[in-house]
Amino acid sequence: MTEAGDVARGTDVETAVRHWHVTLTLGGAAVEPLLARAAVQRLTEERPFLDSVAATGDTAEVRFWDEGESMLDVASLAMRLWNEHRESARLPDWEVVGLEIVEKHIHDRRTRPGRRA
Repeated sequence: MTEAGDVARGTDVETAVRHWHVTLTLGGAAVEPLLARAAVQRLTEERPFLDSVAATGDTAEVRFWDEGESMLDVASLAMRLWNEHRESARLPDWEVVGLEIVEKHIHDRRTRPGRRA
């Protein structure tokens, strides 16, 4: 396809990929808290792009940035993250109980110093 064809279809490479902040919350049957924390530590070693992870005996929260054309694309990948690493990182058999995805400008506005609720 030619560049003219791309322009005619409205394809804009510069704006096709957007940045999203993802918070994935998981929960399930209680496990030893030290085992849960060790498991999420292994997850961070397998996926070093994660911003933060926290785990208790029955929940975990994973935060990271992702790129995608739409929130649905990013959500689909986020929903699979835990299961794809369950065996290799020896993660607890928990399910997704929460998912928040916001565009970068919304996240930046929320975390700006001095922001009022």
